[in-house]
Formats: sequence, C-alpha cells, structure tokens
Amino acid sequence: MNPRLSLRFSLLAAAGLLSAGPAIGQSADDPVELTMYYPVAVGGALTDVVDGLVEGFEAEHPDISVEAIYAGNYDDTRVRAMSAIEAGDVPQLSVMFSIDLFDLIEQDAIVAFDDLIETEEQQAWLDSFYPGLMENGRLDGQTYGIPFQRSTIVLYWNKDAFEAAGLDPDTPPETWTEMAEMGAAVREATGGEQWGVMVPSTGYPYWMFQAFAFQNGHRLMSEDGTEVYFDDPAAIEALEYWVSLAAEHEAMPGGAIEWGTLRQNFLEQSTAMMWHSTGNLTAVRNAADFDFGVAMLPMNTQRGSPTGGGNFYLFKDTTEEEQQAAMTFIRWMTAPERAAAWSIETGYMGVSPAAYETQALQDYVETFPPAAVARDQLEHATAELATYQGGRVRRALDNVVQAALTGQMTPAEALAQAQREADAALRRYAR
Repeated sequence: MNPRLSLRFSLLAAAGLLSAGPAIGQSADDPVELTMYYPVAVGGALTDVVDGLVEGFEAEHPDISVEAIYAGNYDDTRVRAMSAIEAGDVPQLSVMFSIDLFDLIEQDAIVAFDDLIETEEQQAWLDSFYPGLMENGRLDGQTYGIPFQRSTIVLYWNKDAFEAAGLDPDTPPETWTEMAEMGAAVREATGGEQWGVMVPSTGYPYWMFQAFAFQNGHRLMSEDGTEVYFDDPAAIEALEYWVSLAAEHEAMPGGAIEWGTLRQNFLEQSTAMMWHSTGNLTAVRNAADFDFGVAMLPMNTQRGSPTGGGNFYLFKDTTEEEQQAAMTFIRWMTAPERAAAWSIETGYMGVSPAAYETQALQDYVETFPPAAVARDQLEHATAELATYQGGRVRRALDNVVQAALTGQMTPAEALAQAQREADAALRRYAR
C-alpha cells in the first residue's frame, strides 16, 4: 500500500464500504447535530485532515452531523469551549489539552465515558488505548479523556549537518553530554553559521522542562494534581543543564527560542537539532530538502519524555442522545484504521496498539521508521504536567524557566519562586 494515499481514500479503504445507516428512531433527514471545537498546535494543514475525517464519518453515519470548528491553539480552544458553555451554547464534545482534565472536572463541565458504556464492546474500546496516553485522561478510576492528537517530544537531527561537522550522521546523541558536545561541534564546524541544537522556550516551556527533569529521574507533580515538586535538586540540575547549552557549551542560542517558528528554523538549517512534538513529523518530512533523522530524547539518569497533545472530552448539559452520538463519533475517530491514517497524515501517534497493527501503518513504519519513534518512547514516558489550577501553575513555571534561560534568575532562584507560586495556588487542594 502506498503510505501517501490520500486520507479520504485511506479511510474508505479501511472501512471497506459505507454501510452504516441511521440509528433506530433517527431519520437521516433529521440528524443529531454535534458541535466540536478542536486545536492545531503544530505545522501542516491539519484543518484539512480533520475536515476529511468528518466527511468520512458523516458519509458512514448520515444520522449524525458534526460541525468541526478550528478554535486556535490549545489555550484558545479551552477558552472558546468554556465561553460557549457559559453562554448556554454548549458543544457536545471538544478536543482539548489532555492536561485540562483537573480544571474541567473542577468546573463540573465533562462527563465520564464510563457512565455511557453499555456493552462489552464499548468497554473493550475504552480499554484499548496505550496506558501511557491514558494517564492524563483518568482520575479516581474514571475515564474523562480519550486520546486523539497525542505526542511525545522527539529529537529531530539533520544528518547532512552532522556529516559536515565530522559526526556520524546516523548516530544521534544518547545522553545530555553527547548532545552538548555534538551541538558544539556543529557550531564550531560552521564557524558559527549554524546552531547545534534548539529547544523551544515559548509556547510550552514547562513541557520541555518536564522532559529534562524526567530525564534526570524526577517527576514534577503528584498523580492527584494537588502537589508539585519544582525546587527539587534534580529539577534544579535539569534547568542548569538547559541553561548551560547556551551559556557554557555555546551549542544553542541564548534567550527565547520560539515554539511556532522552530520547525521552520530546522527546515532552513539554522539548527542541526531540535526538540519538538512528533506532531510536526509529517510536515518536516514533506518540506525537508536534506536527510534527517528522528530519535528518542537524550538521557541523563534515564530516558524520558512527557506525553502531550489533545484528548476528546464530552460535555455535560447535553442530551443523552447527543452524548451517545458524540461517543459514536469519538469511537470512529479513534478506531485503528482512522488512528493509523491520522498518524500518517500528521505525525501524531496512533493511540492504540491496534493502530500499529494495521497494514497501512505497518507499511508506513517500514518505509519511514521515524514514524515509530514517539510510540516506542512511550515505554519511557510520563504524564504531562497537570494539576488543579493548571493555568496558574504552568504559567508560574513557564515564567521562571524563561527567566533562567535569559539570565534574569539562577535556576535555583527561578524554581524556588515557581514552587512558592504553585504552592499558593494549590494550598486549598491539599489532601
């Protein structure tokens, strides 16, 4: 099978035929109408991909109509969905940050999928996803979020740049020390014309910092979302290393590195390595005019990356019929064939082992092995930073990480401040 089949053809081929008819008691002339908000946080024309998926679903399910509304980035989507709820125009479902879970529960905005499960087949679907992707979707034994556009952070490297710098083009850095040394070698070999590595410090700096901390053997938060451990010595050491990439090794530019333009920086060969979401993989593959590789992130005491990306959520204050129709849509979107097609079209992970057992994704991984890196890294993954008062807590960490990277604070000072601010935000949730 040609791995670059159009998404629509892939979906139809995987489905076999368009056979599903209206639900009992429901006319195709009077479909259940669903509204879904969704974000795009990486490069590529993902709105076109989502539109193609929705068209495929509606062709198979004429009894259900889905209005898919692109709402901006993850923060924009949360604001848009919650504003609609407050205005009484409640959407039935949304793709939102997996880490929005605690805030959505506190606002009593979402429905547990467990409450809608009626058959063994539905329960098998609920249990079919990678456990590592479900960590940010479950609380107190209930499932509130279903993985969809999910990722880990991966290392992209320019093999041509490595070879020009006298490095083995097929060997990415395995450790922090190697990444710093290889990055410095590229910088020196190009007379300062190309940076060795870039790690974005805008957009989601807490996410990148969490990766460094976990690679140093440290988890930043409790499972119940009530505590954080920002000022632990292992976390301080992790931030010191990130700062040292510019200040000591001169492998990375000082100051802020923009999330939104980093992919283009890599494609324009301004940097030989970048840390970024696997959700950028297909966009990089389609645009790169040089040989590149993708690898798991380098380690210090252990390998590791936080998972990331968006989950499906179902909202309260909608009818039972709408909730069941929304779950039908979510089940269709996350079925192995669609999950495989979504992964091929975007670079996001197939969210279940069954997705990687489809012929389409098996063929794609065989011809393009980087497509399996994020999946393989799940073995070394941790849940993304999520707590109650999540916006305040992440903002506190974002601000001090940027302050440390720009030389305004030492890593120890920065993380002590973030800890104080997070403790203040979480004080009333202590168990």
